[in-house]
Amino acid sequence: MTALPLIAVILGTRPEAIKLAPVIHALQASPHLRTEVILTGQHREMVDQVMQLFGLEADRDLAIMRPRQSLTDITEATLRGLETYFNTSQPDLILVQGDTTTAFAATLAAFYQRIPVGHVEAGLRTDDLYNPFPEEANRRLISQLASLHFAPTPQAVENLKRDHVVGSIHCTGNTVIDALLQVAAQGIPCPIPGLDWERHRVLLVTLHRRENWGEPLASIGEALLQILEEFPDTALLLPLHRNPVVRDPLQAQLGSHQRAFLVEPLDYHLWVAAMQRCTLILSDSGGIQEEAPALGKPVLVLRHTTERPEAIAAGTARLVGTSTSGIVNAARELLSDPQAYARMAQAKNPFGDGTAAQHIRTLIEQWVMARKNSIGSAE
Repeated sequence: MTALPLIAVILGTRPEAIKLAPVIHALQASPHLRTEVILTGQHREMVDQVMQLFGLEADRDLAIMRPRQSLTDITEATLRGLETYFNTSQPDLILVQGDTTTAFAATLAAFYQRIPVGHVEAGLRTDDLYNPFPEEANRRLISQLASLHFAPTPQAVENLKRDHVVGSIHCTGNTVIDALLQVAAQGIPCPIPGLDWERHRVLLVTLHRRENWGEPLASIGEALLQILEEFPDTALLLPLHRNPVVRDPLQAQLGSHQRAFLVEPLDYHLWVAAMQRCTLILSDSGGIQEEAPALGKPVLVLRHTTERPEAIAAGTARLVGTSTSGIVNAARELLSDPQAYARMAQAKNPFGDGTAAQHIRTLIEQWVMARKNSIGSAE
């Protein structure tokens, strides 16, 4: 009996795990495919939490994580670990997500073995190679090597066409909406010791981008302090990134404020619950620009560029940069003007309806069948 085609889903970070979880479930339910989940270990505890939440188990763990690892360390360890895996298992297709160093290194490792690559969340662009760094370069490099491009929006499709990529391009919506809606439907509370969700308008904040390290991070921190002082009915909830380059300055700047709640990274179900209950989100994250609109939450993007211009165009997010005055002015408008807030909160989410994973599974099944027929006819 001929074995079913093998799809290897490779991930290493929490965002990848969240966005690939619905795809993995969809692939595992396919009667036409085998699926293996390969962890690189670029992140550790945060990925384990997501895997447990979605009931996923890894078939192979490369365990590459090291303290204060560099991009070179991640890339080299992923290449070597996947070379060993590919020598024992020859997938018919690998699947990567987004723009992480894991996704790029996995794509390169597969290319060296002549294994086709499917890219989930393909086609995002800022057109600034160093902003965000290294994500913009990672996703561009993946696009040049992938055979299947699963673009979340029509704009992403156009970006890929403009780049003249090889392979087939498909508009699928974003799988993060699938994951988000699944978890949000559970109605989970988000208890934070000392934080009164009823009494305060909560500002939910995340920060981690490399381009915001140093002076930009200090400017953002000062803006958050000014917002807390100007609006006594607000509170700040900031899950700290595990990287000490980010967390240590924020703890020093904000940790003593009585309405600033600096906590460890929230498990994904608690993160979704926090988004559901907060008033406003301020973040330099990419994925949050997609998630928050599905829950009716305005996002102030603490960056100078975004690869998700659809959110800006739709009015669900606003690009405010990292200057203290720019952040404070934007937050002041939304906290003071109910109509301005409503315009953002009620704008339509441009990133999908929660069916992206099933669409991707169908496309992979069709691709596998077409490839099989093509090889058969050639023989």
